[in-house]
Amino acid sequence: MSNFLTKVIMDFFIAFGIVIGGAMVGGIGAVVTLQPPTHTMLDVASRIKIWALAAAVGGTIDPMRVIESNFFDGNLSPVIKQICFLLFAFLGAHMGSELVRWMCGGNRG
Repeated sequence: MSNFLTKVIMDFFIAFGIVIGGAMVGGIGAVVTLQPPTHTMLDVASRIKIWALAAAVGGTIDPMRVIESNFFDGNLSPVIKQICFLLFAFLGAHMGSELVRWMCGGNRG
């Protein structure tokens, strides 16, 4: 499998796992503190989404530097790759939060 495809898949599942794992562990914390777990899981899943995206692509500054430095040099291939990495990480985080929403009965806070 190509390196690009491998990284895209890994970014997707890392972001997905961060949202799912954070929401599940947050739900356990809510049970321990006698809070409603579904509300807490929904809240955590929506708040952690952007951090899952940043963690999946390896930080927030490096991908932006790659885009900036290559875009203005006219080298668009690395720019398109970085945008794909960001897009697939976002899709993973969004699908994770939608799965949490589905598991919690579709409530939105």
